[in-house]
Amino acid sequence: MENQPTVPTIIDLPKFLDRRGSLSFIEQDKHVPFEIARTYWVYDVPGGSKRGGHAYRRNQEFIVALSGSFDVVLVNERGEKKIWHMNRSYYGLYIPSGWWRELENFATNSVALVLSSTSYDPDDYIRDFEQYRKEFA
Repeated sequence: MENQPTVPTIIDLPKFLDRRGSLSFIEQDKHVPFEIARTYWVYDVPGGSKRGGHAYRRNQEFIVALSGSFDVVLVNERGEKKIWHMNRSYYGLYIPSGWWRELENFATNSVALVLSSTSYDPDDYIRDFEQYRKEFA
């Protein structure tokens, strides 16, 4: 992508339909505005549980609901909250670094695919909201 978004953004993915079913795909630097360094997925989340609860200093993410549905809750350093309901596999949510995030309200059998711009680095995580506000204020 030529112009990398600076705020969380829904990005549509290619979608091909025919009588045999549907097909979508993701290509780095075309649909995802970063080089993909890590891929992971979240699944079998018990009812009422939340995932995330942190921000990244450097890592960017792209989240797709491969199956089912869930909510992505993002909060900025001013405490302003925005919620995206993810329930289609032909779009994803791009999240730049510097946003507090939680995933919640997982429906049964939901799968969240997450593409990351960095390899796992525990020092990139901010797990305390007040520390997050201090660093990004």
